[in-house]
Amino acid sequence: MLYLIGLGLGRKSISVEGFEIVKKCKTAYLENYTSVIEPTLEELESFFGRKLIVVERDFVENKIESIFENAKKEDIAFLIKGDNYSASTHFDIYLRAKKEKVPIKVISGTSILTAVGITGLSLYNFGKTVSIPFHNENTKSPVEYFFMNKKNNLHTLFLLDLNPTENKFLTIKEACDYLIKNKIPKKTLAIGCARLGFSNQKIKTSTLEKLGNENFGSPPYCLIIPGKLHFKEEEALELWKN
Repeated sequence: MLYLIGLGLGRKSISVEGFEIVKKCKTAYLENYTSVIEPTLEELESFFGRKLIVVERDFVENKIESIFENAKKEDIAFLIKGDNYSASTHFDIYLRAKKEKVPIKVISGTSILTAVGITGLSLYNFGKTVSIPFHNENTKSPVEYFFMNKKNNLHTLFLLDLNPTENKFLTIKEACDYLIKNKIPKKTLAIGCARLGFSNQKIKTSTLEKLGNENFGSPPYCLIIPGKLHFKEEEALELWKN
């Protein structure tokens, strides 16, 4: 059996079911390219009481079939940062395993897509999630999708590009500068978030201009521009002004 297991975001966010499966599996892999989670590799291995085989994007996209035959004979865990399906590359594993008739089970984990609920903004009121890439000089789609969400009174979650393998992360300042440069007013209300789901998460509400001058500490980061606010959402955002 091949188990796709979401690790969640925090230090011990994995579900009890997922934890127990990792402990019993013959082999356990950890993908290391889609996001960042709170525990280090050493902490994870200590937590599970076993070694983890760390794999990068090339393995997942081009060599994942190499574990399929073994998964037909023994239990293999494939650990995914956050939730299994926050990145499309992971659903591709599921599709490919099904085509090869590999027995597979999915154990979900927490994701940035739900962790943003801590801001007090209703998840029902979010529009299309948007990614801002590193090389964005000629990239207009994030702003176009923002204006589409705004037209429909919906909140916009901007996921900021990251490359954990090379320790590269698009900062909140860079994201704010990009949005301002692309004609989103610098006085626009926004919420900057760092390390959501971690024990030391940071959330700050201010204008795009002021958020760009805030020190958010270490990654990962995301940025939210709210749409039309319910009075309860307005009340919640007051928590993050100081």
